[in-house]
Amino acid sequence: MNARTRWIVLTVATLVLAASATAYLVFATDRAVRTEAAAALPKGEMTLSGEGLLTLDGRGTLTRQAGGSRTTLDRTCARFHAAVSTAVCMITDMGARTRYYATVLDGSLRETRRVEVPGVPSRARVSPSGNMVSWTVFVSGDSYLSSGLSTRTGILDTRTGRTVPSLEEFALYRDGRRDTSPDHNYWGVTFTGDDDHFYVTVSTKGEFYLARGSYAARRVDTVRRGVECPSLSPDQTRVAYKKRTGDASSPWRVHVLDLASGRDTALAEDHSVDDQVAWLDDGAVMYARLAGERSDVWTVPADGTGTPRKLLEDAFSPVSLGRTK
Repeated sequence: MNARTRWIVLTVATLVLAASATAYLVFATDRAVRTEAAAALPKGEMTLSGEGLLTLDGRGTLTRQAGGSRTTLDRTCARFHAAVSTAVCMITDMGARTRYYATVLDGSLRETRRVEVPGVPSRARVSPSGNMVSWTVFVSGDSYLSSGLSTRTGILDTRTGRTVPSLEEFALYRDGRRDTSPDHNYWGVTFTGDDDHFYVTVSTKGEFYLARGSYAARRVDTVRRGVECPSLSPDQTRVAYKKRTGDASSPWRVHVLDLASGRDTALAEDHSVDDQVAWLDDGAVMYARLAGERSDVWTVPADGTGTPRKLLEDAFSPVSLGRTK
């Protein structure tokens, strides 16, 4: 399959969180194979220092765009994120039995830790300090879902090595009351700057919420309905997210929520964006957008003005070095 097919399968799985097991296996296999040819790029320096734009290309190869040139780095990931001197690279090991891992990399992109995860990589985030790492994967076999497909989100403290395999271990408070139903699904963590609190999407009883969690307290509290795949701004005052439109032909719209005032702004991107948006800087977001046989990374102002602008072709999972949150 080509890059376009991969992104369609991921979109369907994320949209309903209840896609068939067949779609799940197609996505997993296709992401791992990556058979498409890509233009040869010069080798770049294996480092997270300096500024630039890190992305994955259509084969999952890590690349760096800086000073008008794009170089390739010796890493292949299904999903990638980085901050300061820490990166997370989600990988698929197609051995005798397919395994999935969250690999933690240092500032020279050397692997320092590997955590096996229970399904196909979907999202990944590193905290602003580089101390905390999170991932979301698709898993099958949860009996309370008719399709058997759901998500699993974990967090690792790189300082202690302590891993929370699933946020479902945390206590959920929905509208101020403890919710003990067995159907909780979490995805799309974004960290604050204190290495404790984070925002995440949680679904339960058919509703989707923006929630705020505490790693230390092992508690998650819902904040607002209808917010998915949050991404906290560098100044930590706003959350960019994808919002359901109700239109099957264009199901997602990128919005920005002001956390203090509750003001919600639809951004000028009118294409459907099924991605965990990243911040280019305090004034603009960036995201992957399907383009025929590939995906490209685009940016748009975060205040609802302006027009979308293409940053990089054949790219996804963008990270803005030096400004990442």
